[in-house]
Amino acid sequence: MGGLGKTTLAAEVAARARAEGRVVVWVRWRDDPAQLGQDFARAAHVLGLAESRLEEARTGRVSLVDAVWEHLAAVEGWVIVVDNVDTPGRVGPGSEPPAGYRGWLRPYGGGVLLVTSRDTSAQTWGPDAGLLHLQPLAGDAGGAVLLDAAPRAGTEAEAEALAVRLGGLPLGLNAAGTYLSVPTSRHRTFAAYRRALEAEFGDLLGAEHPGAGSDPDIARRVVRHTWDLSLDQLHRDGYVLARPVLQLLALLEPAPVPRSLMTPELVTGATGLPATAAAVDAALAGLHQYGLLYTPEATGPGNGGPGNGVLPVSRLQLHPLVRDVTAHTLTRPEPTDTWLTAIDDHLTQAVGAVTGMPGRTGWPTARLLAPHLPAHLDRSTQHDFTTAVGTLDNLAHVLSTAGADSEELLLRRHVLDSETRVLGPDHPHTLTSRNNLANTLDDLGEHRQAADLYRQTLTDRERILGPDHPDTLANTRARLAEAGRRWWQLPRRS
Repeated sequence: MGGLGKTTLAAEVAARARAEGRVVVWVRWRDDPAQLGQDFARAAHVLGLAESRLEEARTGRVSLVDAVWEHLAAVEGWVIVVDNVDTPGRVGPGSEPPAGYRGWLRPYGGGVLLVTSRDTSAQTWGPDAGLLHLQPLAGDAGGAVLLDAAPRAGTEAEAEALAVRLGGLPLGLNAAGTYLSVPTSRHRTFAAYRRALEAEFGDLLGAEHPGAGSDPDIARRVVRHTWDLSLDQLHRDGYVLARPVLQLLALLEPAPVPRSLMTPELVTGATGLPATAAAVDAALAGLHQYGLLYTPEATGPGNGGPGNGVLPVSRLQLHPLVRDVTAHTLTRPEPTDTWLTAIDDHLTQAVGAVTGMPGRTGWPTARLLAPHLPAHLDRSTQHDFTTAVGTLDNLAHVLSTAGADSEELLLRRHVLDSETRVLGPDHPHTLTSRNNLANTLDDLGEHRQAADLYRQTLTDRERILGPDHPDTLANTRARLAEAGRRWWQLPRRS
């Protein structure tokens, strides 16, 4: 995707090639096939293609593209870089696709043709092209980039923490490092910048540049605008739902999303745009092709995969900065409120579908839905609060059966915190949720924490309902006694 440093890496390749004595020609793709032909002819001429052969091509006696590549095949040691080929279908000459290897881009010859592009599709480039998919920088490497730019802004650990927050995206790291290196900046440390991102994202990384709309070179260098180039191209190519689908994904939590959640009904309900299953499929495929959408593999027990008897579930995930910028640039309060309402309706439906699935079928989807439900509960109003709590409780029950301990614990804690805040600590529903959390902690082996919650719940029920009330006698005493026994039997440190 944009911002991963493709041009920077290509420039490093070119510099090393020159240092080795190779002939290097740098070509910038400007969405002009005729200009690209002239650039390749110039490159071949630099590498020794005779002027007489070029004249034959100019007069139409031979094909220019074939004359150029016949020469490039006979000369060794060259490096030609064609940068920013984000519209490979227009490269030409003519309508020949790049994968046919009869146009200007061919994986042959005595040197290296290095093309940078946001188009990641193997179908675009054909079977003989070697594809190198760039990834965000790891935390330590990203931290080193920040320390190089702003060596006095903090420790290695603080730089690495900021790099992780920026998703290791070189463009974001460069923007942060440049900001921190300026003596007059308001935030001068890695830690302060990371904290400020939560409240001032629009000023730090989401700021609009006045020249980005008319100059693609500027857009490529600005975090807010760099992905607009890809989205605009997708729209021109007929993927009209690509941008709204990306915006919907950005309103969900920064965690993988089950593919089954992104339905035509959700897209239409949120945006009002007509959507079919084929159009949503095409939008997701286009976003994936341009690197704006990841499809991480399923890992871990209960997530689906070979050997555990559960089919893997397709998942979708955005880079954190793509998500942040996309969510930030949505018009507020509309369409965000309408879109979130549609998302919440479909989250409720998705949980209902999961709870109705037989056996272990719904377990992988349940685990993917869990991180998105606390925000769903937070968005609920007094009118639908009880329904939202029920949604979280239902999914927590599925997660308990699936052995998804961390996800269940997340939901149980959030339900208790929300009911304590909304209903009060003494409400019967709050007491039941506290008991449910104690059960989960006990099952996880946190017997002391469980015993403390059981004791608190029992005390409150006796005080509010009386010692002989059925809810008081239900199982709290027994669970308290069992949790206390387990805790007492744990090995003690001397």
